[in-house]
This record gives sequence, structure tokens and C-alpha cells, in this order.
Amino acid sequence: MDVLTREDVTALIISAKKQAGLTWEGIAETIGMSPVWTHSAAMGMNAMPADKAAALVAALGLPQEAQGLLEDSPTKVWEQTVPTDPCIYRLYEIVGVYGPTIKALIHEKFGDGIMSAIDFDMQLTRVEHPKGDRVKIEMSGKYLGYNSW
Repeated sequence: MDVLTREDVTALIISAKKQAGLTWEGIAETIGMSPVWTHSAAMGMNAMPADKAAALVAALGLPQEAQGLLEDSPTKVWEQTVPTDPCIYRLYEIVGVYGPTIKALIHEKFGDGIMSAIDFDMQLTRVEHPKGDRVKIEMSGKYLGYNSW
């Protein structure tokens, strides 16, 4: 008997989405979550609560075994240091160029600490612009001050 892996579930999700002609926004609406979180969890970067995993399995007609794998806490592993995909590379470039600025401004406004990537949300929207439509990414993470004792 073949046992599904988390990677298999991701492949099944992508295949089912494509075959059904669905969008991430549509899937997210069906399970009651944001498109950003839905895609990230579907790709194995976040664990899904049981009700959301069950809703995704039902919506995409996945094997029942997939639900447990969707609920498991992931081990986040990036396959390469700097991605070569142009869209993802540009995000690395933004962090490389503006990362120190973002850090300095966080420290100025909040103190010595970080923005959480766990207590976090993000939205991506399309904004019409005369020079060409723009991609707007809004990120919001809880401020976590460093302990000093």
C-alpha cells in the first residue's frame, strides 16, 4: 500500500486545483481563510486546523488521508539559497535592499525587536496605475521585543 507524503498532498492539491479550474481566492473563500494563508498551507508551509483541512479535502476531492498531513506541523525547508524564479528572486532583492531599512524603522518605532512571521497576515492586491498596474503587498506581524535580563 502506498502511503501519502506531505509533498504528495501538495502535488494532489495543485493537480485538483488545475483540473477544476479554481483560483486560490476561490479555494480560500470556500474554506474561510485568506488566499495568502491558503496557498502557504497548501504548499506545506503552515499547519491547517482540522476544520480547514477537512474543508480543503472536501472541496478538492482529496483522499481522506490528506487531512492528517495537512494538519501536521511543517518542517520549513527552502531548496536553494537564492531562488532563480524571477518573481521570487525580486522579493529576495527587496529584502536585500530594504531589509536593513525595515529593521531600522521597526527599531525606531517599536524598540529592539522583530516582526513576527507566526502572528502574521499578508494581503496581495492589484492596483491600477497609469504607468502599468502595480502589485501591492501588505504585511502585518505582531511586534516581539527582545528580552533583556
